[in-house]
Amino acid sequence: MPDSLTRLVRRPGLGRWDSAVGALLLVLLLLSFGFVDGFGNALNLSFLIGNTLPIALIALPMTLLVVSGEIDLSVASTAGLSGSVMGALWNQGMSIETIIPLCLLLGAVCGLVNGLLVTRLGLPSLAVTIGTLAAYRGIAQIVLGSDAVTDFPTRYLDFAAGRLGDTFLPQAFLPFLVLLAIAVVVLHATPFGRSLFAIGASEEAARFAGIRVKRHKLILFVATGFMASLTGIFWALHYASARYDNATGLELSVVAAVLLGGIDFDG
Repeated sequence: MPDSLTRLVRRPGLGRWDSAVGALLLVLLLLSFGFVDGFGNALNLSFLIGNTLPIALIALPMTLLVVSGEIDLSVASTAGLSGSVMGALWNQGMSIETIIPLCLLLGAVCGLVNGLLVTRLGLPSLAVTIGTLAAYRGIAQIVLGSDAVTDFPTRYLDFAAGRLGDTFLPQAFLPFLVLLAIAVVVLHATPFGRSLFAIGASEEAARFAGIRVKRHKLILFVATGFMASLTGIFWALHYASARYDNATGLELSVVAAVLLGGIDFDG
């Protein structure tokens, strides 16, 4: 290989596998626009973006969690549990404005349970969240059974599935951009975010540097549970159906998104 080409490949940001994945995605999109009938129409693009929002929502806190050297595989089950509780409470006649905060609180509690088991008992997050993955999904089935709740208020269904005017952007995309900006600022422009890189690199060294490792990780688990619950609410409204098996398998897509985004799973 010529020296000039070698230097180009080794230049920072080029030749990395995640950069290659991004380039392949761009090529795939261009081919789809050019050769797939109807791919570029506003309705189809809005549908595609709306389907990826649940993954993107959970990937925000999951990225921070993985940077710190931990992982949460119970996020899809937390989302399913949140949707089940939402459907059950709606069937009991409770207002949607009351249900949503309760479901978000439930998600935070689920994350808190994971965080306490990891940070206080010293259990590995992989094993803990595999266990709670099954537990939360089982509770969701107990709460709602095999029923599907579909009669949520129209204004909420329209927000979760509607578009911004005649554009291809879903209405829910704007709140996601706000959450994305917050996650970027927290990770890259705050002492808390910078400390996560230190924790992921060496937990022991971070502790000696005065970083409260357990507290930071606990906050991340709570935030991940909260966002998983928000995703469960969005999922139920976007697809107009609250079921106990909502978001089944979503955790694998989230992990893949974080990995393909270039995050090192070794911290």
